[in-house]
Amino acid sequence: MSKPKNMKVAAIQMCSSATVDENLLMAKALIEEAAHNGAKLVVLPEMFAIMGMDSKDKVQVKENMGVGDIQEFLSQAAKKNKVWIVGGTIPLACDDAEKIRAACIVFNEVGVPVARYDKIHLFDVIIAESETYKESATTQPGENIVVIDTPVGRLGLAVCYDLRFPELFRCMMQQQVDIIAVPSAFTVTTGAAHWELLVRARAIDTFSYVIGACQGGTHSSGRKTYGHSLMVGPWGDIQSQKKDMAPGVIYATIDLAHLKKIRQSIPIHKHQKMFTQ
Repeated sequence: MSKPKNMKVAAIQMCSSATVDENLLMAKALIEEAAHNGAKLVVLPEMFAIMGMDSKDKVQVKENMGVGDIQEFLSQAAKKNKVWIVGGTIPLACDDAEKIRAACIVFNEVGVPVARYDKIHLFDVIIAESETYKESATTQPGENIVVIDTPVGRLGLAVCYDLRFPELFRCMMQQQVDIIAVPSAFTVTTGAAHWELLVRARAIDTFSYVIGACQGGTHSSGRKTYGHSLMVGPWGDIQSQKKDMAPGVIYATIDLAHLKKIRQSIPIHKHQKMFTQ
């Protein structure tokens, strides 16, 4: 059997605004840059199409699955650049008119949507007396774990706050995941404390590549996100890292033969036991 071909992947970092068209123009340029530099899979950050002035702004631009400017943009960008795109998250309609699903849609290299993951764990937290978030006020949680086949390997999907819940990632491991894309928008406080640790931990938990594509900088509403997009290998080693909050692209190479060697050396997928209460 021939050795699997190594492939380059890219994570895009953005500082999205409250204007969808403006964000799509930035994403377009960065996707084209990634494709030009040889990436075959490109991961966009959480809420890449809109970081509103208010948490309800995204509800105003929600789309039905399969229809809408944001989805059409992703389809055309994938097709034009001949890359697979993990579409960060976009606001999709759900059965509650006052809420959306934070949906991560994957498009293949001919622009066809091949998978959708709806963010499961919602960010309802109190960071400080002056900094609170209640994502569930405008977002409905998803229920399904998603792992799909791609030319780069078996791809799992998670979003931002999901990183804090290793059970999700262990379930992906049971589905033979190789690479996990994690579009994110970490706060500055939690990002500085936990972002790198969480990404590396989830890579080690599953012996998988983890691609963290982030929002970074000060957004239209004044909200600040941490940036520092990160790619980690299955041994927990940092393969590529954006060391600031500025927009840009980082790259890494997926080596499935290396991944297989690690998993044969320490076969956690065979030793894993699942517990329920």
